[in-house]
Amino acid sequence: MNFIPPDFAPASSEIFILIMVCVVMLADLGAGESRRYVAYLLTQMALLGCAILTFLSFSTDVSQTFSGMFVDDAMADILKLMVYGTVAAVLIYSHSYIEDRGMLRGEFFSLILFATLGMMVMISASHFLTLYIGLELLSLSLYALVALRRDSVVATEAAMKFFVLGALASGFLLYGMSMVYGATGTLHVTQLAQIIQSEASSREVLVVGLVFIVAGISFKLSAAPFHMWAPDVYEGSPTAVTLFIGSAPKLAAFGFVMRLLIEGLGEMAADWQGMLVILAVMSMAIGNIAAIAQTNVKRMLAYSTISHMGFVLLGFISADSNGYSSALFYVFAYVLMTLGSFAVIMLLCRYGFEAENISDFKGLSKRNAWYAFVTLLLMLSLAGIPPMIGFYAKFAVLQAVINAGYIELAIVAVLLSLIGAFYYLRIIKLMYFDDPETDEPILPNSDVKILLSANGFAVLLLGIFPQALMGLSLYAIQNSM
Repeated sequence: MNFIPPDFAPASSEIFILIMVCVVMLADLGAGESRRYVAYLLTQMALLGCAILTFLSFSTDVSQTFSGMFVDDAMADILKLMVYGTVAAVLIYSHSYIEDRGMLRGEFFSLILFATLGMMVMISASHFLTLYIGLELLSLSLYALVALRRDSVVATEAAMKFFVLGALASGFLLYGMSMVYGATGTLHVTQLAQIIQSEASSREVLVVGLVFIVAGISFKLSAAPFHMWAPDVYEGSPTAVTLFIGSAPKLAAFGFVMRLLIEGLGEMAADWQGMLVILAVMSMAIGNIAAIAQTNVKRMLAYSTISHMGFVLLGFISADSNGYSSALFYVFAYVLMTLGSFAVIMLLCRYGFEAENISDFKGLSKRNAWYAFVTLLLMLSLAGIPPMIGFYAKFAVLQAVINAGYIELAIVAVLLSLIGAFYYLRIIKLMYFDDPETDEPILPNSDVKILLSANGFAVLLLGIFPQALMGLSLYAIQNSM
């Protein structure tokens, strides 16, 4: 039997980033202490190279390789381009922070690239094994990043909690996948959908497997009641790592849900819709109510993330392309807002001082009026106040939910969102109406100034003119289903 080699072209960006990981580690080994910036530059070049390869191979056609285990379509390419941009922004925002804390080393950047590779595999996976490999590559990289500051007891504790709970969630997911395999006899996502549609499988076993799969996915999305890791990990991690955990992996998680729940188990929508309703309401309730009591800003943003993931789940509940595109738009908006929010926190940090309390925002308008204004835009957007992108993202999701007939659910979401507005407005009050606790000047690098300003304006302009991004989200969904 002749061996037919697979087509490597659809996975060219994954192959390139894997090669660049090796280049970054070797270059950092030979650079020495005085030239640690080499690893940073090579990492940014790796992301740029991946973006070029993905853009050049962009097509509306769906191509599969590695015996149907890997798929390249419009949704995969768009999500990957968003991941590259997000990771590049994370590195720009984090550069001064990690340099001050002795983390500007090859292992930090190689772990970032490994995590990025895991996200890319998750987004393009069309087989249970590929999905799981991508997820574990991302998870193991994140565990190591959280524990990277070995001298920090808090970071080590957060990494242990993250690892133990993450292993438990991976076990749930793996067990659910094995149940689905036992019922259908296939691990291919496309074949799975066909078998379920033909009703040639055990419905009871499939539903049990589905419960475990949804539980595993909920952990990765930090949706309640599987959210318990998020506040401790957000608080215990170095702020640069928290920024990374809170942004790019959410794009990969969206792709993971689309591949597994929508493409593979879409015929069981009636079964998983009820589960997602419960998860969405619990996430929005627990996230918004618990955030009010927080004094640590990173814990507050962790609970904020939980509530936002509840809104993302609302988009999936509608079980149509309009809902999925609204959820994708919401993820884009959430990532944009998270990048800016944690960038401001790192602006307030300085050598030997971590800006982790809400009180650190006091008097920011008197210390630097421009950064206070950018923070104002970000907080208003997170609260869902027009004309920011956060408002349109919530509006689009609620519109999809109402069109699907879940009017009561939309009312609950609006009420819980109103509760959540309190803790964002509290930060605005501290910035503009309280006196600063320090007169320490805020002096970021020029690249951070430009990027943060662009980030703030993007939150405003994409809220006023959301058509292009909404159209891109709908295009991605329609050309992959």
